[in-house]
Amino acid sequence: MLTQTLTTLFVRDLFKLQEEIQAYTNEKDLWKVADGISNSAGNLCLHLVGNLNHFIGAELGNTGYIRQRDLEFSNKDVPRDVLLKQVADTQTMIAETLTTLTEEQLQEEYRRNPFEDYMTTEYFLVHLTMHLAYHLGQINYHRRIIS
Repeated sequence: MLTQTLTTLFVRDLFKLQEEIQAYTNEKDLWKVADGISNSAGNLCLHLVGNLNHFIGAELGNTGYIRQRDLEFSNKDVPRDVLLKQVADTQTMIAETLTTLTEEQLQEEYRRNPFEDYMTTEYFLVHLTMHLAYHLGQINYHRRIIS
């Protein structure tokens, strides 16, 4: 079933996110920005954790997570260990949540707001994997520019 593949991809890329965050030799560099780059790696990490905990955890897994999206981009200097724990907790949440979804649930309509086009939950989960991969690439590029 697709949920096994998605779980594997999410966990793999979140593990890679942890590696990228750990690869910054200077922890303060996680929060730097350069010309033409509007988001730091730390803020992108917070954004990914918030996004996945909202759309997968709260929406599909009923975890009770309450997203504060503005803080994902305004918080600064969150310790690296805190970021890494949040990513690890997100990996666990995804594995636990996706294994409970049925094929019928994957085919149900998913709308983030009433004005969006129709999509299935399955489609939206694939979108979320691509969103994670996109920002993971940005973090890798950010690390190589800043370091």
